Amino acid sequence: MNGQHIVLAGGSGFLGRSLINALRGRGCRITVLTRSKSRMADRDVRFVPWDGRSAGPWTDAIDGADAIINFTGQNVNCRLTQPNLRELAASRRDAVIALAAAVNLCRKRPGVFVQCSAVGVYGDTASCCDEQTPEGDGIGAQIAKTCEAAFRGSDLKGTRNVLLRLGVVLGRDGGALPLLARLTRCFMGGAAGSGQQYLSWIHAQDLNRILVHTLGHTNIEGTFNAVSPLPVTNAEFMRTLRGILSRPWCPPVPGVLLRAASFALGFNSELLLTGQRCVPRRFQEAGFHFEFSDLPCALRDLLGEA
Repeated sequence: MNGQHIVLAGGSGFLGRSLINALRGRGCRITVLTRSKSRMADRDVRFVPWDGRSAGPWTDAIDGADAIINFTGQNVNCRLTQPNLRELAASRRDAVIALAAAVNLCRKRPGVFVQCSAVGVYGDTASCCDEQTPEGDGIGAQIAKTCEAAFRGSDLKGTRNVLLRLGVVLGRDGGALPLLARLTRCFMGGAAGSGQQYLSWIHAQDLNRILVHTLGHTNIEGTFNAVSPLPVTNAEFMRTLRGILSRPWCPPVPGVLLRAASFALGFNSELLLTGQRCVPRRFQEAGFHFEFSDLPCALRDLLGEA
């Protein structure tokens, strides 16, 4: 895939920045479709404004591209009010529809369209979920289902379609890990609620490798779970994090307290109190190798601890 033209929609966020760094050494030309007024300063990347809702002049930026990867979506870590829930779903659905419309206007269609969804589509469950598991219920599931329905309903003939269901992405410079590490260093690293809810996670480097693998292998098509093969419970995650950061046991934070705090402080407590136990069956069957398949190895790498 050296020298290919890759378009990232919503590429100015944590996941996009991480992937750009991975693509940079491969000689790829990178275009980022962004709604942000304060774009990244990067002379190796072309930034193109779009509204994330409709096809427009930005369509020319994807004509002839080798691939589109769509990360677009409002941050789910917010108060779960009805207006916010509508915007969470609409920001994902509208971006998919706009990109599909733009693809259909291209003189030369992109070779592959990779749409990022979330394992939250399976609902809150401790049962082991692979790509054949039916969709679940709940707020996270509904948001993901809205996005996925728009993607499946798009008329993208002639373009390979890949739907990636992402777990919690662990990285040094964004996502949940830096905050959890800060809290744990301050002796506030207890489990959330019962701690028995599962966390399906993936090291950011493995996610980047999955995306590069997906772009370069035409047999990767359809729906895939982009998670580590070894999900853990919330209690196990926090226990491992405390061990790596040399912090003692901390009492769990009751679910009722987290929900009350989330209303007051404007965060989404369901991200901590619900979970999914997912495995990447299709990637494993395709022979993909995870560099960070177990949690202690991943956290030691990301946190720089021996």
